[in-house]
Amino acid sequence: MHWLRIDHYYQGPLEAPRSRFQSLPCMHCEQAPCETGCPVNATVHSRDGLNQMVYNRCIGTRTCASYCPYKVRRFNWLDWSADAAPSIQAQRNPEVTVRSRGVMEKCTYCIQRISNARTDDKQHGDDFDPSAVVTACQQTCPSQAIQFGDINAPASAVSLARRDPRHYRLLEALGTRPRTSYLARIEEEGAGDEG
Repeated sequence: MHWLRIDHYYQGPLEAPRSRFQSLPCMHCEQAPCETGCPVNATVHSRDGLNQMVYNRCIGTRTCASYCPYKVRRFNWLDWSADAAPSIQAQRNPEVTVRSRGVMEKCTYCIQRISNARTDDKQHGDDFDPSAVVTACQQTCPSQAIQFGDINAPASAVSLARRDPRHYRLLEALGTRPRTSYLARIEEEGAGDEG
């Protein structure tokens, strides 16, 4: 299952277009249309402000996908673990549950990593530091372009990025108030052009 969609765009003349892309995980909207559309309350807001899926409640009606303006939810058509040998099952990530066929899937910003870090900090008597949590997409991004943290902490990297003039949110006019946001890329005039 792909929980991060990469949209590909082209810009410029047909003879020599420039390639552009936009990564799209779940936007974790504060006013999430998918939450109001779910008939069994399988998609809910967590105390962290994340839009979560309660997979054992999901009955696969796909209304959350049709209500989502970003189209970042996927329906699990296949039973990924049915025919797997025990040796293959042991190779899978134990922190990520392989859901059965017939449920909706989406990016949860690795809530299991957030929960583990919160539990570890509590056991050691430390204050929970959200910036210490590294999600899977953040860990594998070669350019370190993905950042997570507490938007309410004024000195956090995420809070500073939100105050950057290049900051924008996708489809902001819809009023979904997405928590996932982007920084516009700065290029020199004519960058990428040949000649």
